[in-house]
Amino acid sequence: MKINSICCIGAGYVGGPTMAVIAQKCPGIKVTVVDLNEARIAAWNDSNLENLPVYEPGLDAVVAEARGRNLFFSTDVDKAIDEAQMIFISVNTPTKNYGAGKGMAADLKYIELCARQIARVAKQDKIVVEKSTLPVRTAEAIKNILDHTGNGVQFQILSNPEFLAEGTAVQDLHNPDRVLIGGDSTVAGKEAIQSLVEVYSNWVPKEQILTSNVWSSELSKLTANAFLAQRVSSINAISELCEKTGADVNEVSKAIGMDARIGSKFLKASVGFGGSCFQKDILNLVYIAKSYGLHEVADYWEQVVIMNDHQKNRFSRNIVKTLYNTVSGKKIALLGWAFKKDTNDTRESAAISVASDLIAEQANVMVYDPKVSEKQVISDLNALPTEELKHIKIVTDPYEACKGAHAVAILTEWDEFTSYDWKKIYDSMLKPAFVFDGRNILDKQKMKDIGFTYTAVGS
Repeated sequence: MKINSICCIGAGYVGGPTMAVIAQKCPGIKVTVVDLNEARIAAWNDSNLENLPVYEPGLDAVVAEARGRNLFFSTDVDKAIDEAQMIFISVNTPTKNYGAGKGMAADLKYIELCARQIARVAKQDKIVVEKSTLPVRTAEAIKNILDHTGNGVQFQILSNPEFLAEGTAVQDLHNPDRVLIGGDSTVAGKEAIQSLVEVYSNWVPKEQILTSNVWSSELSKLTANAFLAQRVSSINAISELCEKTGADVNEVSKAIGMDARIGSKFLKASVGFGGSCFQKDILNLVYIAKSYGLHEVADYWEQVVIMNDHQKNRFSRNIVKTLYNTVSGKKIALLGWAFKKDTNDTRESAAISVASDLIAEQANVMVYDPKVSEKQVISDLNALPTEELKHIKIVTDPYEACKGAHAVAILTEWDEFTSYDWKKIYDSMLKPAFVFDGRNILDKQKMKDIGFTYTAVGS
């Protein structure tokens, strides 16, 4: 089937950028992104491209090129489903916070709602593509719902997991390491796979488009994120050992990263990983392993998350300990709230954990992030009692955040932080002036020469 109409349910960090690039690279295909969140769709349609709900370098130019030509954003989900030959499901699959599997299993209620809506609306055969990160054999559940609608429509279910890194999503979409498509081995299944292969072939070399069975595709996504997160937790575990022994984790990381068998990526010590995928996918993997009775496998992967939580908590405790075991009433500036640079995504950000810990110690926390709104910061702290929120203030000027502070903690590796006038910041702070570099982005010697008491991770 030659595809000329695509619908994507979900206009978030995956659906929006992915569909924008497909529309840009495939001008002959109508691409409609739908979401029930009216404010989000309004932001995607805003004439001011700075107001897009997802911040990614280069995304504004992609949207500007395709929007209104063959890229559309709408809240009319039924209409988009009815018109599309291929439907991507790109909705949230958070970790369950209730019932069986609480704290580990993926909550698939939004996926099921999508499947039921597709089943209700569809009048012609459709290809349904899983874009959300899902547990193994979710496609089977989706197909079961779709095949029992009784309206005679035939559905093919494909798994097409995303391997985007937020902050470089547009670059990753334009030049992917690989595109993975999983589907049935039946004739109809192979035809559906080929239909999606042809879409990506508009700009991705065919040798970089991998096809597999649907179960392998689903598990590949969980495994990829687990392996990447494992590397972060591994180097963070070594960072604590470095602090005790006098070694420098940056030197260790460089030495082992030059081994071709290991490689240098994801070996940068930090306050810990965040984002929507790593922790959620590992916990999902743990739950799946436990459900099959593979307890040693589950324990192995769960330790990656345990180590990450330890790293975040250790960072907070070190601030309190260094500031003479009390931060009550002290002003502490947090530079960065997003979980990494070049994104406004704050899900599972280390900053949330650190801020919560410091507020619990009655510190007065000032927050500055170049792309995260005050509304989002407050939303991220909604688990805190209302009376504790008076201890946090969000500002739009980093120098204001640091003025009169006892300490500054860097929690996101935004490039702009390295270009600040740190002498000006030092002069405006209480003395001794402390800097806790949770991303190891500043020059240790320069900071000490200015007069800071400077602490980095792993050295």
